[in-house]
Amino acid sequence: MTTSPALPPQATLFAVAAPGLPPFTAAELRQLGLLHRRSKQHKRAVEAGGVTFLGDRAALYRANLHLRTASRILVRLGDFHAENFEQLRARAAVLGWDHFLAPGQAVDLRVTCHKSRLYHSGAVAERVAEAIGERLGKPPELRKSDDEEDEQAPQLVVVRLDHDRCTVSVDSSGALLHRRGYRLATAKAPLRETLAAGLLMAAGWPAGDALPPPLLDPFCGSGTIPIEAALMALNIAPGQRRRFAFMAWPDFDAALWQRLLDEAGEQAAARLEQLGGRLVIRGSDRDAGAIAAAQANAGRTGVGDAIAFACHAVSAIEPPAAAGFVVTNPPYGQRVRGGPDLRNLYAQLGNVLRDRCPGWQATLLSSDARLLAQTGLALDTSISFVNGGIKVLAGRGAVPGA
Repeated sequence: MTTSPALPPQATLFAVAAPGLPPFTAAELRQLGLLHRRSKQHKRAVEAGGVTFLGDRAALYRANLHLRTASRILVRLGDFHAENFEQLRARAAVLGWDHFLAPGQAVDLRVTCHKSRLYHSGAVAERVAEAIGERLGKPPELRKSDDEEDEQAPQLVVVRLDHDRCTVSVDSSGALLHRRGYRLATAKAPLRETLAAGLLMAAGWPAGDALPPPLLDPFCGSGTIPIEAALMALNIAPGQRRRFAFMAWPDFDAALWQRLLDEAGEQAAARLEQLGGRLVIRGSDRDAGAIAAAQANAGRTGVGDAIAFACHAVSAIEPPAAAGFVVTNPPYGQRVRGGPDLRNLYAQLGNVLRDRCPGWQATLLSSDARLLAQTGLALDTSISFVNGGIKVLAGRGAVPGA
């Protein structure tokens, strides 16, 4: 068995992101220095499903550690033409599987075929498994895993055939990256952490390196938006508390990973000292159970002291004097069924914001533009996401006076 380099200096990596999030993922990659705006690569980097970028092992580790809006990071292992099974097996067999898999390891082979001569995904998976066995001396144990949350899931390998072009990628993340490791307690209809981070970025918060303005979430549920806001403002790496699939790879560099963790910790400590306890983030909800969950989650994250949670209705919010940002995920029909008329709730929200938060910037997440219109606020709904399979709009705009 020959050995190939694990990750060359310019390996092709792909940050998978949910609908609506790729532009924000690209902005994060640029901030990390992993994607350059003026490069030829940048012009074709952002796709509907994520962002392509180039990097070495350190770049791969940093992307997993720091990206807030990506779902997983794939390593492109091979890209070749295959119009019959012999071509597929032979070309897959020369790929550098030995740097990612141990002989006989459990593997989840996910295959999609589109307008290709090889159209049977099960047969394609069998041939790729044979190729892995030829390379490693022992075939993998094929095991499907439908649990995207499981850190103990088998190593994911993604095979895509499109017009007879085969791309083979290895997942470096394991459990989806929204699993930060802090949310053990949830409230009704929780928001994924990656979407919460994207919503905050769409809102424009935090801005620059100065003290961020106050942030208020009057429908905070289990605290995802305030917690993600605190992580962003305090420059805390979202991946520092979890495990990744790359940690089980034969060529995992534990010393490099520890160095990156130490650097991230030093950056967060410096930011905490810079802010000096002046950060103002408030979350409220009328559900006492949700507030208890939010406080527990914030405590596990280490940002409990940065967020003030309170149990009360939206009508009782008391914003700080300085103008800031309202970023929230109010109830909407498909997300929470039953209960009071949501039109009245949105109208009340608009009235409360005009009365208590004039001059603030509001960003409201909802599946229904008609509900957003009930607020009476002039909201731009050009940015959309998907939450729990539902298309949702990020309504953004300034709050006028009452």
